[in-house]
Amino acid sequence: MEQAAVFDVDGTLADTNHLHVTCWWEALRQAGHRVSMHDVHRAVGLPSADLVAHLLGGDRDPDRDAELSAAHKALYGQYFDRLAPLPDAGPLLKRLHRDGWTVVLATSAGGAELGALRRAIDADEAITATASADDVEQGKPAPEPVEHALELAGVPAERAVFVGDTVWDMRAGSRAGVRCVGLLCGGIPRADLVEAGADVVYDDPSRLLASLSDSPLA
Repeated sequence: MEQAAVFDVDGTLADTNHLHVTCWWEALRQAGHRVSMHDVHRAVGLPSADLVAHLLGGDRDPDRDAELSAAHKALYGQYFDRLAPLPDAGPLLKRLHRDGWTVVLATSAGGAELGALRRAIDADEAITATASADDVEQGKPAPEPVEHALELAGVPAERAVFVGDTVWDMRAGSRAGVRCVGLLCGGIPRADLVEAGADVVYDDPSRLLASLSDSPLA
């Protein structure tokens, strides 16, 4: 039977979380909101609308959510040609593909942003499909993005592993019934990832690749 390796992208395969933090912080600042970078960092990984609601709460003017999202997108777009992969991100995907895993990305990125991320990772030949938050009604931490990835792979939950770097990833994977691997390279503490559902935690893609034979992706 086929097996699916589902990967988050930002903070898991690409070193972009802190760029997102800076861009969201600046977009919020320009709109008159004072939100700490720590709080923004903890929210990264949520879909844009959910991130704004999480940070600003119900007292905000929801009619301005799209404006904030557009400002973040414009700021982040300045970095598209400089996005960097995390160590061994591409080689990890290629190794799993050679080992017979169906590799699917589960990300809220799309369009030019997704293209820039895939160029940075440089492993297109190993990626079977991409499940975007735009394809589902609810993004992470709801299970739908992971479930959609499994549908694209044609693999049941018990034959899949989800790799991510945020508590939102771990909750989504756990709710979808898949084994979850957490990575620390997105900046979230190990204990938080484990509490949210990670079965095992590694430093980054390079450490996961080096430990592959003893991992859920063996």
